[in-house]
Amino acid sequence: MSTVRVGVIGAGNMGADHVNTLHRHVSGAAVTMVADTDQERAATVTDPVPGARATDDPYGLIADPAVDAVVIASHDTTHADLTVAAVRAGKPVLCEKPLAPTPAECVRVVREERHMGGRLISLGFMRRFDPAYTELRDAIADGVCGSPLLLHCVSRGVFSAPGATDELSITGSAVHEFDTVPWLLDSAIEEVSWHAGRSTSTATGLRDPQLMLLRTAGGALTTVEVFLNAGYGYDIRCEVVGERGTLALAHPARVVTDVARARSRGYPADWRPRFADAYRLELQTWIDAVASGTPSPLATADDGLVASAVAEAVITSMKNGGRSVAVRVPEV
Repeated sequence: MSTVRVGVIGAGNMGADHVNTLHRHVSGAAVTMVADTDQERAATVTDPVPGARATDDPYGLIADPAVDAVVIASHDTTHADLTVAAVRAGKPVLCEKPLAPTPAECVRVVREERHMGGRLISLGFMRRFDPAYTELRDAIADGVCGSPLLLHCVSRGVFSAPGATDELSITGSAVHEFDTVPWLLDSAIEEVSWHAGRSTSTATGLRDPQLMLLRTAGGALTTVEVFLNAGYGYDIRCEVVGERGTLALAHPARVVTDVARARSRGYPADWRPRFADAYRLELQTWIDAVASGTPSPLATADDGLVASAVAEAVITSMKNGGRSVAVRVPEV
């Protein structure tokens, strides 16, 4: 098909950003519908897009003949049911992470896709398309720093979203690392443990920051820091310690200020400036695959199941005093 007609479910920050990116920066795509439980919010998102319609019925969007492919950017708890509906409708679907809140729900989604006999589900682990992360992965594969021994991953935000919980810090934030680490190292995460010390005074009722230790099949250890209420800015870091040296993501600041005998670098307020290129490249790659009828090279539903199994193991460790827990991926 020459133009892929896309329906987007969810008109919050993520959904609105996807609509804008698809409309302005992705070739071969046309946003035709946006669904949200708040139809007025959906209408606000569709206003700048000629011909796009707003609805409060996500299942109606999936069934609509004016929609060729679906992007799911609604609440995490809705992902599994909506993805299954898209698969049953025979429509390619790009679901934001997580695929589902639990491994059991992920298994249901994977089984549905396999039952249909084709690859319809792509998962939004966009760091696989971030230029800095892809360069880091290539450098690891080329042996630039020797065999990886340690990884240090940091994910910090300005403040936590309303309704944040200790578990959501894991399933909604750290889950990126649960996909990125095995993707970088080409080695599965086999064992995890969770740790927390003193929490910041700005995060009442939340253990923040959290620290996780991951052990891969190849023996490398990874520390993962998640600090939702860091305050100073949105900051993503990754360092690889190898046998002959280290590799690290470069600071993504785009403006360096020299004022009053001091140099400063600005941090973005949230994820959008930092990963704008990653989301654009991910969406363009997905649209190209849908248009050509070829398998999507994005993360798969099976990748989502694995990441969910790691998250479940981390939560089990959290609930059991930080003891080490083996990762068990359910059979499908």
